[in-house]
Amino acid sequence: MDKTLSLSDWSLVQSFLAVAETGSLSAAARNLDRSQPTLGRQVQALESELGVSLFDRHARGLRLSAVGQQLLPMAQQMQTAMRQLSLTAAGQSQQLSGTVRITASVFASHHILPPILAGIRSQEPSIQLELVATDTSENLLFREADIAVRMYRPEQVDIVTRYLGDVPLCFCAARSYLDRAGRPTKPEELFQHDLVGFDANEQIISEMRAKGWPASRDSFATRCDLQSAYWELVRAGCGIGFSQVQVAQADPAVEILSLDVDIPILPVWLAAPQAMRQTPRIRRVWDLLVKGLKASL
Repeated sequence: MDKTLSLSDWSLVQSFLAVAETGSLSAAARNLDRSQPTLGRQVQALESELGVSLFDRHARGLRLSAVGQQLLPMAQQMQTAMRQLSLTAAGQSQQLSGTVRITASVFASHHILPPILAGIRSQEPSIQLELVATDTSENLLFREADIAVRMYRPEQVDIVTRYLGDVPLCFCAARSYLDRAGRPTKPEELFQHDLVGFDANEQIISEMRAKGWPASRDSFATRCDLQSAYWELVRAGCGIGFSQVQVAQADPAVEILSLDVDIPILPVWLAAPQAMRQTPRIRRVWDLLVKGLKASL
């Protein structure tokens, strides 16, 4: 097999990788936002170009052939190189105008970032902003985002980070719930109330047990892992829960409880790829995010 791929064949390699990762043309087509027939033709074109069969067809989809398994690591290396090429080239742009893609948690995207991003748009109208609201970690090195707002310290190599401060947390509940059920004044009284907790995430239970409190899944009458929905459950009066202090303070329907309990804080970090950090528009948005987020802490 003496075949050499050209740069123009990259889209064919992308198709091969997508099908190898998902095991089906339909799933790969969705991931690449291409039609299934187009993806099938591209895989066939790559097989024809190389003169080999990359997949074995079976009832449940496509499975890598022996040759496909040998070529997969090389295709993945090519993908990494192409992404690094794109990242480095994009980092050389000296224009202030353009698009900056920011990723943050769903909760921060709903409750923290909108006024900050509105201020950025007001000050820099030539910069377009894209906000990726997700609780999964976007890969900055693969250009899934230009800047990330994180509630933990990013540890990827080739990523620039900056610590901005800490977000304090609090016990809180809807005033309507507290008017109905009473206001606890001691930590041990919490378990006499309806509590709002997480579902699959055991973080709250672990923290309570570390304090010697008899917490279990059944201690929480309402459970939800999605932070924004969790907050709406607290606001609606489902019981006592947790929130960021500044968010609870800004909501007149919610009351913060004074229970004299140490609650873990959330560190706030910004992160961006080293190769992109000094691009003028990214540097400008970074600086404005630093200013806006610090003011909100």
